[in-house]
Amino acid sequence: MPRNLSAWMDLTIHLVVMLVLVGVLAYYNSYMGAIAAVVWVALASFARERCRDRSRRFERYCRDVISNVSEMMNYAVERLPQAILIVSEDHRLQWCNERMKEYIGHMPEQDTDIRDFWPGVILKAVWGTEGEYVFTHEEKYFHVKHRPIKLAPHQPELMALFVQDVSGVEHLRNEYLMSRTVLIYIQIDNYDEVMQGLNEAERTSLLLSVNQQLDAWMHGLGGFMRRVSDDLYVVVLARQSLDQAMGERFDILDKVRQLSSTNRLPVTLSMGVAVADSQTMEELGSQAQAGLDLALGRGGDQVAVQIGGKTQFFGGRAKAVEKHTRVKARVVAHAIREIMETADEVYIMGHHNEDFDCFGAAMGVAKMARQLDKPVHIVLSDMNEGIDKFADLLQGKEEYEGIFVQNEDIMDSTALSPLLFVVDTHVPHLVASPALLERASQIIVIDHHRRSEQFIKNPIMVYIEPASSSTSELVTELLMYFDDDLTLSRLDATALYSGIVVDTKNFAVQTGVRTFDAAAYLRRSGADPVMVRHLFRSDYETTVALAKTKAQSEYYQGGLIVSYIADILPNGQIIAAQAADSLLRVENVRMSIVCFQLQSDIVGISARSTGDLNVQVIMEQFGGGGHQNVAGAQVKNGNLMEIKEKLIEVSRNYIEETDRNESNLAAGR
Repeated sequence: MPRNLSAWMDLTIHLVVMLVLVGVLAYYNSYMGAIAAVVWVALASFARERCRDRSRRFERYCRDVISNVSEMMNYAVERLPQAILIVSEDHRLQWCNERMKEYIGHMPEQDTDIRDFWPGVILKAVWGTEGEYVFTHEEKYFHVKHRPIKLAPHQPELMALFVQDVSGVEHLRNEYLMSRTVLIYIQIDNYDEVMQGLNEAERTSLLLSVNQQLDAWMHGLGGFMRRVSDDLYVVVLARQSLDQAMGERFDILDKVRQLSSTNRLPVTLSMGVAVADSQTMEELGSQAQAGLDLALGRGGDQVAVQIGGKTQFFGGRAKAVEKHTRVKARVVAHAIREIMETADEVYIMGHHNEDFDCFGAAMGVAKMARQLDKPVHIVLSDMNEGIDKFADLLQGKEEYEGIFVQNEDIMDSTALSPLLFVVDTHVPHLVASPALLERASQIIVIDHHRRSEQFIKNPIMVYIEPASSSTSELVTELLMYFDDDLTLSRLDATALYSGIVVDTKNFAVQTGVRTFDAAAYLRRSGADPVMVRHLFRSDYETTVALAKTKAQSEYYQGGLIVSYIADILPNGQIIAAQAADSLLRVENVRMSIVCFQLQSDIVGISARSTGDLNVQVIMEQFGGGGHQNVAGAQVKNGNLMEIKEKLIEVSRNYIEETDRNESNLAAGR
């Protein structure tokens, strides 16, 4: 029988004491002892019955409380303002509360797959963890908190999902985000070239056409635009309008490009776009200007959109326009001379696995340093097989003694004011010596590749001309203005000349008037075309590998041709580049791509275009870059054939989108 043990123990002690007293009393007086014994028995019986009664009443109280609590808990769980689901690992519903009826319109049956009524719910990726996320379904937003349910061992694992409709809050957040301010700088990036040779009436007519196109575009987006100079516009619009423009792939670039003056040069625009977040309006303006500089540095005719710390690019289909004057080259040459005069040692490096353009440009900059009697070193990477022949020609020449060094040779440099030139690249992780780049405080960048989002930090001078054929051409122009008494040696001139020949494919690609001017200057300085042909001769194994690469190429609709090199070859990068160049000469081919195994854990890509497609945009998706016509990339820890398939998919999608946009423009004219 249940007892209140604490009370019964207390009474037992008292009764025992009283019984002892009754015994003592009976010892002295048996009559009084008998009476006391009767009273003790009655008192003990009463106490026992009282304990039983209290125990029964306590049990009834506990049963009532438990019953009420259970009913209250059931009511609370069913009436919670959020849905509760118990699900198995295979997305099967085990139990849910009544709130589900309000969320999906009916009570789902047990063992139903929750993806049948909520396809957007995430379970596999978060299984066994605690956390929260938001998913959407039929224009509604649901906030989910997920918790694992701990059960006995060997029982199926379950997960509890606490789901609440947060559509009101999310719609308000989206409305706020869509109303954020967007600042755009728009520049006619070839204004001087387009206007050259036009009379006043023709200039006015062309600018009117450009303004009409921009006004119509702004009217469709609901934005505000003001022209602040001959070639610069400022635009303010809402984030919602920016999303519309991004969805249309900034087709205003294509529409304006259809306009041309009597000199037949198309008008191209560049834009820098910045979206307000937590920054001030001053910072927003700086971001928009930086985006415009980035778009111009990549050759123009494109848009750089900065959102959430990331940059997206649109356009970039027109070729960079060659400047007709060398005023900038003269100014840069004088500035480089002033900086170099203050340095006590000069270092020059290019990209990893140097080619002839990189090598020639480095030789040209080294000549500038030698002209000023500055100690100079060209830092070469561990892989430079492509320039071995030229390096052999310099052996034993006193003026080139000690000029070539490896990274480990300069670790103990004691120069107080060193100057580092980076040529033919501007991407930090592609340089020959990243450690030297980190240590250098004065850096000058000279490059002809379109500027990418990744850029060397804090250079004191940047000279990037995407319209130039090669970095060797840029350095040659700088040499023309560096010093009136400068005279190139035969080997210096040949090194620069070979760089131009390589990057122009024997003056067939990306070649302008200034390219031939630079080549003529180098020929007058003693550049030897016979020596260049000797440098470019390939051995039998290379010839066979090149033929094999071309033989296993595949052609795809739209003008794409793709091949690959599965084996790791000492000069695989050169073979891939030559194969891509050769495949581009096939009838109807507009883009050629060759991927190759550069190292055991690195896959290289070499891409070429005839000009109407921008291979740089494609290579940037694989971490690379380059020119519109010539680009490449290196992918670490990738499978060659998987990367090849992804290349085909990305390239075909890009070609289809480009052709579709051109068809739409043609239909709209």
